Amino acid sequence: MAQRAVWLISREPGTPFCGTVRFSRRYPTVEKRAKVFNGASYVPIPEDGPFLKALLFELRLLDDEEDFIESRDSCSHINKTSVYGLLIGGGELWPVVAFLKNNMIYACVPLVEQTLSPHPPLISISGISQGFELLFGVQDFLSLSQKNDTELNTKLNQLPDLLLQACPFGTLLDANLQNSLDSINFASVTHSQKQPAWKVGTYKGKPQVSISITEKVKSMQYDKQDIADTWQVVGTVTCKCDLEGIMPNVTISLSLPTNGSPLQDILVHPCVTSLDSAILTSSSIDAMDDSAFSGPYKFPLTPPLESFNLCYYTSQVPVPPILGFYQMKEEEIQVKITVNLKLHESVKNNFEFCEAHIPFYNRGPITHVDYKVSFGQLEVFREKSSLVWIIGQKFPKSMEINLSGTVTFGAKSHEKQSFDEICIGGTAYLKLHFRILDYTLTGCYADQHSVQVFASGKPKISTHRKLISSDYYIWNSKAPAPVTYGSLLLLDLSFLQSPLPQLKKKQLHFKGIPIPEA
Repeated sequence: MAQRAVWLISREPGTPFCGTVRFSRRYPTVEKRAKVFNGASYVPIPEDGPFLKALLFELRLLDDEEDFIESRDSCSHINKTSVYGLLIGGGELWPVVAFLKNNMIYACVPLVEQTLSPHPPLISISGISQGFELLFGVQDFLSLSQKNDTELNTKLNQLPDLLLQACPFGTLLDANLQNSLDSINFASVTHSQKQPAWKVGTYKGKPQVSISITEKVKSMQYDKQDIADTWQVVGTVTCKCDLEGIMPNVTISLSLPTNGSPLQDILVHPCVTSLDSAILTSSSIDAMDDSAFSGPYKFPLTPPLESFNLCYYTSQVPVPPILGFYQMKEEEIQVKITVNLKLHESVKNNFEFCEAHIPFYNRGPITHVDYKVSFGQLEVFREKSSLVWIIGQKFPKSMEINLSGTVTFGAKSHEKQSFDEICIGGTAYLKLHFRILDYTLTGCYADQHSVQVFASGKPKISTHRKLISSDYYIWNSKAPAPVTYGSLLLLDLSFLQSPLPQLKKKQLHFKGIPIPEA
């Protein structure tokens, strides 16, 4: 007996959508069980928007409805049970328990531990009665002593914490939510606050909370049909909470825009006191689908005095911020290079800095460069045998820039010139370095108004975001290159000129990443 998801929807006739989702909770662990039990008849839990539209249509609560719709209103579809089937994305989401009370729609989707085609008898599905019990319990909690919208909003804000106790992992333990609220309040009142061993002192001064989100994007691009480009975002949320009191409580929420990329592989600091199960089970190993949890990500915590990393996460963004190709051809003591870089239209075109570094390993010093650049400027470091293309703070309106030229080298000196065991012959790369302030690739942000602080004084809350490049390589498409699969780097040693026996006695390192011996 478990629930896949729960919704509270306020009915608002005359508005564009005729309603608003005031609260929703999904249980990913139950959703995985549903996928196994339901088999081919499985229909995933949709986002709030499609669910709202489908439910209001089925309940005949849309303003622009026709008088009669056969698929819904015929005699064969008379509903006497408050259990519905919603047509969503080409499939039917069933069973959906829903009822309207005081302009609030209470809805949930129970787990059915068998195939859904054909529909099994309702009496055989124990999760339906549990779903009704849960929804009636939520209804009683919201209607108790409710006088105005402010009190309703307060109770809606309490629901996430109450359901953690009353319905953990989608399984109902206590339908009386007031009991859960009383136990929380009783524990907070009776618990005597003592100085914890890990907290060496208390803060005295002006209260303030600072939240900084830093995302690092990695990429390996090849411009080859037989090798897939790879990229990944790794995020870190750093906090500093200057609050008075022995054990101040803070709740920090991370949110995503509608088209944001869900956060995965989330690791949290030990000071976080509780977590939604959806946060714990979101993994990059699983294939992305419509049921992926997209926030908000709430972190109740008791912060330490010093600055700390609240959480780390990864994300599978659809495209890298900058796409490009790099071509290099050798001609005796010269090389001809061609570079094309294109900023994706969804990325903020406002850099703190943006540069492309083009090193030439295992060669002599640069003696001459003949080049043409469509944007920015090129700096030549002759002794280091490298070029730096300074792109600046913005890409042009076309979002695309090009560099081409011929580089001539002098005699090679083993004492001064850089040597690399990977970049031999035509194997070469371009490395991008950039930083964008007040921006994240996933869209993740911390809303100042969503930060809840339970301590004396009203704190000043500040939030910051930035995107930084990290190991952002574009390889010469005219030669072999190291290949990445996820986080594993596989090296094709066929292009190395050194014999393999000489390499077995030492471990190769590619830009700080250890590569296993051949």
